[in-house]
Amino acid sequence: MSDRTTPPDADRPANRDETRIIPVVSGSRDLLATEILELILTDSVLDQADAPDSGVAPRRLTTRASTQDRVFEWISRGAGTLVLTIMSLVGLFLLIQGNQALSVAGFDFFTTEAWDPNSGNFGIAAVLAGTILIALTAIVLAVPLAVATALYISEYAPRAIRQVLTSIVDLMAAVPSVVYGLWGMFLLEPNILGVSQWISTYFGWIPAFAVTGFDPNDPLASPTVFTASTFIAGIVVALMVAPIATSIMREAFTQAPIGEREAALALGATKWGMIRSVVLPFGRGGMIGGTMLGLGRALGETIAVYLIISPVFAVQPHILEKGSNSISALIALRYNEASPFEISALMAAGLALFVMTLFVNFGASIIIAKSRSGASSD
Repeated sequence: MSDRTTPPDADRPANRDETRIIPVVSGSRDLLATEILELILTDSVLDQADAPDSGVAPRRLTTRASTQDRVFEWISRGAGTLVLTIMSLVGLFLLIQGNQALSVAGFDFFTTEAWDPNSGNFGIAAVLAGTILIALTAIVLAVPLAVATALYISEYAPRAIRQVLTSIVDLMAAVPSVVYGLWGMFLLEPNILGVSQWISTYFGWIPAFAVTGFDPNDPLASPTVFTASTFIAGIVVALMVAPIATSIMREAFTQAPIGEREAALALGATKWGMIRSVVLPFGRGGMIGGTMLGLGRALGETIAVYLIISPVFAVQPHILEKGSNSISALIALRYNEASPFEISALMAAGLALFVMTLFVNFGASIIIAKSRSGASSD
């Protein structure tokens, strides 16, 4: 007779969710080991039975788009396709129209400073250098202003006036460029000559700030050598691109995670310490994207630059000295009186500006898209 009492339902397979009680009686170690082995084998079989069959694909949940969703999707695709089509057609038009001049000039079109298409001596080296110098001057002046303004609006401005300041910045971005150009020509230029002269006097040892023919020790030196310069045009363009860069940077700063902000303050950081360690690193992508987007705007600015500069067809590396040029200003200046061949050359110059601006704006869009993540601080 066995020392172990067998329950009535011993022959029923054990449920894996039930607890099996194995009574231990003196002298029944072999029987205990057998029961433990049986329990392990039973659980193994149940696990295999519960496992999904590898040959059966898991069920997929699908949703059926409504009519409104499909209509919106097709409208969005159509709008995107239309934009790409227009951009492609613009580039193709400029290429076709400028092909004649490009065929004649070849690669010299990008290295020649003079502009005399009717004699076959023409190129965009001078105007391309002027375009880049004006844009870089504008960015150097606009970026610190944009960063400071964006930080003040997003971090320091009282909530009561924050929306007002945001609206003012957005409104400045919508002001026509001719207004900025007239302001620069009649108000800024006469009052900025002293600043240009001071910079040249004390920093003229830097090649960019040197002015040919100006003697700082001569009390009778005329300040007219500082008029219509790259520096003045850069200031005006900086005021035009600063609102655009400010809007992008402000959006990036406000998306810094509020949890990290509060954690920095809880650890004893000051307001500026929190901004330096949390907000600025998180908004780095927006700062770079806003800068590049402003650069794209500065490269293509026309009327404001046209009203201020004194066109010269020579590379002018001295930004304080009179005389500069840009591709857009060249097109605006020469188009009405141009011969058919010169129009082709102007179209080729426009194609170069179009490609350069397209790459800058495309890079800015990628960086801005990557920076749009995180929680809003509002």
